[in-house]
Amino acid sequence: MAAKSKKRLKVRLESEAGTGYRYYAMRSTSAEYKIKKKKFDPWATHPETGKRGAHVMFVEKKMPPSKKN
Repeated sequence: MAAKSKKRLKVRLESEAGTGYRYYAMRSTSAEYKIKKKKFDPWATHPETGKRGAHVMFVEKKMPPSKKN
């Protein structure tokens, strides 16, 4: 069986609001940039209304090492 070439990389997107909420996404391994997206964070507080849930910026962080048993 031929070796599978990895062209996509799984990355973690973490909220800039500091809530600890995260998304997971895939990006190209050849890309020389880090992903930065505006997404919904249900734990963040909206600045105008004061209610929970707001759209905030999410930035790419390093994935934690996988657990090996």
